[in-house]
Amino acid sequence: MTHLLKDLRSRARRLALVTPCATLIAVALPASAEAAVSAETSFVFNTFSLLVHGFLVLWMAAGFASLESGLVRTKSVTTILLKNITLFAIAGLSFYLTGYNLMFDGVDGGFIGSLGPWRADDSAALAGDFSAGYSASSDWFFQMVFVATAASIVSGTLAERIKLWPFFAFVCFLTAVMYPIQGAWIWGGGFLAELGFADFAGGTVVHSVGGWSALTGAILLGARRGKYGVDGKAQRIPASSLPLATLGTFILWLGWLGFNGGSHHALGSAADAIVVSNIYVNTTMSSAGGLLAAVILTQLISKRIDLTIALNGALGGLVSITAGPNTPEVGQAILIGAVGGSLVVLVTPLLDRWKIDDVVGAIPVHLVAGTWGTLAVAFTNPAASLPIQLLGIGTVAAFVITASSLAWLLLKATVGLRLSQAEEALGIDKVELGTLAYPEFRLAKQI
Repeated sequence: MTHLLKDLRSRARRLALVTPCATLIAVALPASAEAAVSAETSFVFNTFSLLVHGFLVLWMAAGFASLESGLVRTKSVTTILLKNITLFAIAGLSFYLTGYNLMFDGVDGGFIGSLGPWRADDSAALAGDFSAGYSASSDWFFQMVFVATAASIVSGTLAERIKLWPFFAFVCFLTAVMYPIQGAWIWGGGFLAELGFADFAGGTVVHSVGGWSALTGAILLGARRGKYGVDGKAQRIPASSLPLATLGTFILWLGWLGFNGGSHHALGSAADAIVVSNIYVNTTMSSAGGLLAAVILTQLISKRIDLTIALNGALGGLVSITAGPNTPEVGQAILIGAVGGSLVVLVTPLLDRWKIDDVVGAIPVHLVAGTWGTLAVAFTNPAASLPIQLLGIGTVAAFVITASSLAWLLLKATVGLRLSQAEEALGIDKVELGTLAYPEFRLAKQI
C-alpha cells in the first residue's frame, strides 16, 4: 500500500507539471521573486554548512585532548585535559575581543584589520539582501574553532614540563594577536592574498603557525627530564593509553572533514555540493595515503611498525591536503598524503637528534606536513604559483618565529616557563592540580 501511494503521488506531480494551472502559476511568479527565493535558500544552506562543519571542527578539540592525553605519561594526563578544554575557552574569548576584527575587518590588501570586539551584523539579510552569502555569526563561529585548533597544536609538543599559567598566557597572545595578524594577510584579504597566495583551509594559516609556535617553545623550554641519556640518545617514554590516542586520531579524522569541507563556505547549489563532496574524498584518501606510507616506511626502516608513528602518519596526510583539498584528483590527493606521512617518519628522529623534545609529534605533523601541503598546492591548482607559495610560507614563518620567540622569552624572564626538576619528577598533575587521572594505576617509581 505504501509503495502504491508513493507511485500515485509521483504520477500526480508529473501530471501537474503539464496542466495549464501549473503553467499559469509558474508564469505568475516574477523572475525577481524567483531570484530572491534562490538567494535566500543559498543563504540558509551556506549558513547551515558553516555551522555544521564548525561543530565538526569543535569536535576536533576532543580529538586533540584524547590524542595528547593518550601519548603523555599518567602523571600528566589531568593537566593535558585541562589545558585542552581551557585553551578553547581562551581562544573563543580572545577571538571575540580582538582576533576576528584584526583578521577580517578592513584589511583591504594591507597587513592588519581593526581593533575592537566582534559584533554580528545581519541587518542586510534581515531586510532581504542575502548578498553576504551566510550569516555573520556562522562565519565567526567557523573561524573561531580554527584558531582554537592552532593553539591545541602547541599544547601537545610542550607537555609534561611547561607550567600551566605561562602556557595559558601564550595561548592568549597566539589567539588574540599573532594568529589573526598573519591570517589577515591571507584569509582577510591582505597583501599575500593580493599576490595570489593559496591556502584553502589552513595548511599554513593554522597548522604551520601552530607548528612554528610549538618549535620555538620546545627549543626554549628544553627537553623533559630523562628524555635524552648521557650518550645523547633518545629514551622511549611510554604513553599512558594507546587506545585513547587511537580514538583521538579517529575523532580528528572525522573533524577534519568539517575543517576542509566547511572552508568552501558554500552549500547553496549543486556545484557547491559537488565541490564539498570532492573535498571529503580527497581529505579521506590523503589521510589513508599518509597512514599507509608511515606504516610501510617504519616497517622498512625499523623492521617493526610503531603505532604512534602510524597515527601521526594519518594526521600528516590530513595536514598535507589541508592547503588545497579542492583541486587535486583523488590519485594526487593520495600521493600528497603519502609524502606527508613519509615526512613525519623521517623528521621525527631528526628532532631527537637535535634534542628537540616533541611529546606528541606535532612538529612533524603540523609544521612539516603543513609546509609541504602548502607547496603542493602549486602542483594541482593552476591559479597558484610556486614562488608565491614559497614567499607566503617564508613570510608567515618569519613573523611567527619572531613573535612567538619574543613571547616565550618574555614569559621565561618574568614568570618562568617550566617546572623544577623535582616538580617534573613528581608530575605536573600532582604539583599544579593535585589530581591524578589514574590514581589506581600510580607507579611506585615514576619514569
